[in-house]
Amino acid sequence: MKIAVASGKGGTGKTTVAVNLAYFNDLELVDLDVEEPNAHIFIKGKVDSEEAFTFSPVVLKDKCTLCGVCRDACAFHAILIFDEVEILTELCHSCKACMHLCPEKAIIEGERKIGEIKTVKNKIKLTYGKL
Repeated sequence: MKIAVASGKGGTGKTTVAVNLAYFNDLELVDLDVEEPNAHIFIKGKVDSEEAFTFSPVVLKDKCTLCGVCRDACAFHAILIFDEVEILTELCHSCKACMHLCPEKAIIEGERKIGEIKTVKNKIKLTYGKL
């Protein structure tokens, strides 16, 4: 069984309903509010945590010819070119278009930490993320 409790004004009881549905129906609970998850307040137990990473382009300066193909490919304007290529990591959506389209293969895969995935196991299993 899958039940989704989604959206709505803060303070209306979404988390309370979700936690109780999971608890009394022996379901796994996943709190997908990664900005401010709060189901963990109600579920006690040992917290296991792992870091979450995403693609982040790395420019090989010795291969880059400053041609601008990567900049033009970026739909989010996360690449600037002056005397060298600058990646604005907060704007990058990790789509890899820059890497795939670079004619010189001057962009390789790097990674940046975007948060943590946490799991609590007690009577029910809770999984949540934190940016």
